[in-house]
Amino acid sequence: MKRIYITVTNDLVTDNRIHKVACTLLKSGANVTLIGRKKTGSLQILDKPYQTKRFKLLFERGFGFYLEYNIRLFFYLLFRRANVIIANDLDTLLGSYIASFFKSVELVYDSHEYFTEVPELVNRKIPRKVWTLIEKTILPRIKYSYTVCESIAQIYNDLYGINMKVVRNVPYYINRAIPEKEYKNDSKLILYQGALNVGRGLEHIIDAMQFLDDAKLQIIGDGDITEQLKERIIKKGLSDKVELTGKIPFEELLAYTFKADLGIALEENIGLNYYYALPNKLFDYIQAGIPVLVSPFPEMQKIVNKYDIGTIYEHKTPELLAKKIMEIFNLEIPYNKWKENTALAAKDLCWENEEKILIQIYSQLGLHFK
Repeated sequence: MKRIYITVTNDLVTDNRIHKVACTLLKSGANVTLIGRKKTGSLQILDKPYQTKRFKLLFERGFGFYLEYNIRLFFYLLFRRANVIIANDLDTLLGSYIASFFKSVELVYDSHEYFTEVPELVNRKIPRKVWTLIEKTILPRIKYSYTVCESIAQIYNDLYGINMKVVRNVPYYINRAIPEKEYKNDSKLILYQGALNVGRGLEHIIDAMQFLDDAKLQIIGDGDITEQLKERIIKKGLSDKVELTGKIPFEELLAYTFKADLGIALEENIGLNYYYALPNKLFDYIQAGIPVLVSPFPEMQKIVNKYDIGTIYEHKTPELLAKKIMEIFNLEIPYNKWKENTALAAKDLCWENEEKILIQIYSQLGLHFK
């Protein structure tokens, strides 16, 4: 039996991508283990069809965290029998690569984003240089790699002369045999789900709620700016209109997504990672049948225009954002058309289609899928 280890720096609770990858790999009959970390406040991992391992670390962020994680990861993998190691993102690559080198096993790189262009690194010269050096040293040596969208794949291919594939972060197809009336809201519900970090447009949408009378905003997730957002909501007097739910396990997330009337993905242009973003929340909104409002960036705009499932918004003022949202809800004909079109888009943009690319990649490593 093949043994596969999938490495990631999160706590494994809300990362639906690695869950889907693991479930696909199980179809080959392999033994699959996900490796993450357990931090303060991490939720319990629900029953999974694969194995999980979470490191309890001394450091929870910064240089100390990344160094400690990769050292722990290296020694853990070194003393495990493995056939394939899958490194998710640049922050797991060093420990995974060194372990794969010493063990002479195949290493696969799954890049969820353009790591060296994330907002947290864009204006930090030394950390960015360190991560870029790791990337430049290791990535050209890896035979099998894939990422979440065509734009990022093309950048890596041009930079390092590799053949990075694209496996988009789409959900499983959802049968929408759910009564509409079950999810009827008293007021319009606007939804954001995902990481609460700088550059996600969250401050902007919170401020816009001051100018929307018959709407509420639900923000699902956690991140570096959670406390700042809580303070902003209180300061603006919006506690009755804006709800921060915190983290929700991905197995439970769909029930929340279905209740929304509009899904937002309003990333700001602060680095190429966000500019070329194709976030999984966009596909979650589509599967749940809700129209979307997104930033006018190439990958998101391409999906919205191709399937006609929503519209775009140029970041300007909270008042103009509120006006845009009111227009969406007031223009019933295009809104209903967008909603109908999500059903067609959902059939294309689902994991059942996307995993075929993944299976092709891993079949080259000797895995045989049922």
